Amino acid sequence: MRSWPTVARGTARRCGLSRRSRTREFASRSARRASSIRTGSGCVPEAHDGPIGSTRPGHYGAAGIGVALAEATITLAWNVQGDLAGPAFVAEARRLFDVALPLVPNTTARTGAVTALWLGPASWLLVARAASPLVDYAAKRDALNAAGGALFDVSASRVAWTVSGPHAADVLAKGCPLDFHPRAFATGTGAQSVFGHVNVLIDKRDDDPTFTVMVARSFARDVWHAFCEAAAQYGYGVLPPAPFR
Repeated sequence: MRSWPTVARGTARRCGLSRRSRTREFASRSARRASSIRTGSGCVPEAHDGPIGSTRPGHYGAAGIGVALAEATITLAWNVQGDLAGPAFVAEARRLFDVALPLVPNTTARTGAVTALWLGPASWLLVARAASPLVDYAAKRDALNAAGGALFDVSASRVAWTVSGPHAADVLAKGCPLDFHPRAFATGTGAQSVFGHVNVLIDKRDDDPTFTVMVARSFARDVWHAFCEAAAQYGYGVLPPAPFR
């Protein structure tokens, strides 16, 4: 997990403390491991391996693991744009990227190496999951241009995480207005929304459930802290980074 700059945050209830007292209490609490603080006062969460918001692998928040968080490292991400009414564009996109672009709004398509996510009526995001046909960017861009489409490399602009486990949907629901019930957000759904104040793209990979959440890199720290704070009551594990799947 990338070590984005972090700030100390209080995670317990205020319990009627004055602002000055709360500041001292938060500063003191952040200076030592939560596992060394006596619980039972109602103002201290269950023992965990470090401050909420840490990117170090370990267990945080309440006892047990209700959610697992991990960075999903992105090797390549390309934005494809074109008119579906043009048969040349559709055929060329399929040939170049070895995946059929999803035509139904808020859906995804997968092959062995590429995930394609619907962004709009004429826009898709392709993410490489392993050794994939997403190579020779300039040649593919020129070929797609000739077929009436456009291709943009957005690999450096995105950060992604997996959010998985029995309380994964509960964590997302705390910051996102989408309905994550399996009947409303089935496996293969990919939808754009917000988490807190940040635009996100959420892809449901399986029924465990496992979600992949992508954000603009400049908002990575904010969203990571929001995930951790939302997950703390369920207990969560931070896992080492793994390739985007």
